[in-house]
Amino acid sequence: MTPQERTVIIDCRSAGISGDMFLSALIDLGADPERVIEAIKTIESTGEYGEIEVKIKDVYRRGIQAKSISITTEKVHGIRGGEIIKIVEEGVKKLNLSDDAFRFASGTIRTLIETEARIHGRKIEDVHLHEAGQIDTPADIIGAAAALDDLDLFDAKVYSTPVAVGGGLLKFSHGIMSSPAPATLEILKSRKAPIIGGPVASELTTPTGAAIIVNLTDEYTQFYPPIKPSGIGYGAGKRDLKDMPNILRIITGEPLGYHLPRDEVSVIETNLDDISGEVIGHLINELLVKGARDVNVIPIFTKKNRPGYMLKVIADIEDAEELSRTIIEETGSLGVRIQRCERRILNRESVPIKVRIFDVEDTIKIKVSMDSEGRVLQIKPEYEDVKRLAYRTGKPIRVVMEMVREKAREELKRVKRDYSKIF
Repeated sequence: MTPQERTVIIDCRSAGISGDMFLSALIDLGADPERVIEAIKTIESTGEYGEIEVKIKDVYRRGIQAKSISITTEKVHGIRGGEIIKIVEEGVKKLNLSDDAFRFASGTIRTLIETEARIHGRKIEDVHLHEAGQIDTPADIIGAAAALDDLDLFDAKVYSTPVAVGGGLLKFSHGIMSSPAPATLEILKSRKAPIIGGPVASELTTPTGAAIIVNLTDEYTQFYPPIKPSGIGYGAGKRDLKDMPNILRIITGEPLGYHLPRDEVSVIETNLDDISGEVIGHLINELLVKGARDVNVIPIFTKKNRPGYMLKVIADIEDAEELSRTIIEETGSLGVRIQRCERRILNRESVPIKVRIFDVEDTIKIKVSMDSEGRVLQIKPEYEDVKRLAYRTGKPIRVVMEMVREKAREELKRVKRDYSKIF
């Protein structure tokens, strides 16, 4: 299995993610512990933290065995943002890790420090860090870069579940605040990472964990992608929570053959049995204008055998609330049903080509649909363009449509598009 065929799933839906949980899970997954310890100890040469002690052990969280890492040092103090960036970047360089490892470590620490600076209204060089300035932050990031490199995971496709951020109140250097911490929330917001509150009244995701997630994840998903699992790693959080295992799970595997691109949408439904055709027609237009991807009206029989309609709307998840309100306001419905659905879709692009048919030349847009590996599965000429050409030639549109499609096949083959999967 080549690196490009590997899939990684970071499952932080239940217990969130912190730097030590992520690093521990990678070690449990098979990263060399000695290599990780060696990487962390490069920080000693900076003199900022003194001698560093690293312990890796097996622990149990609600009966589930997981790896745990603890990092202690002689000196416990805050540090300025510019200094900690320098510690991480120079530490990774000393280890002669891959360019991907350096980009990950640099991106992660800079995401964290830039966010802290923005929250405090300071320059990166001047912001004084408290929690983020402790040894855990550079150690977890440098250790994770080394572990990911050791596992050869930088070329894999990385998925993350929505991030559990916990709830309740947390006490830190600025006093008592609601969880998640400001930096955690700001980091996740900056990359549009989906979050879930709870399921316990405790801080679950830390700023370092959030910075790792947003710098590593290629795609967020509610559900695991189709894979053959080959490795599972469990990383334990520091606390043993009462109501659930405080663990982060990382899964590696091989995709099940070639797979179609995926996304998630909301499906909004309601039954209507007391509404006119004019209102339905107006509602369809309103929903499409407000961003609905598709709207269907299906004839049904409702209670007491009354004829009615099922309205079904496909929408982006972030548009579901507004569209639901529009449906209720326009129809008088007492409620709607909303479901999140995973879709298999094709990547699409529009390719203009010049065609000459019956001595008439025109430019026709061709919709080209491809799988995730770029193989062309379907081509379809744009209807309005074909209709215009049919009018100009005086020929039936079905004849012109087929001739344009054949011209498009020839043109795409000429530019060496993969047509092996066309059907």
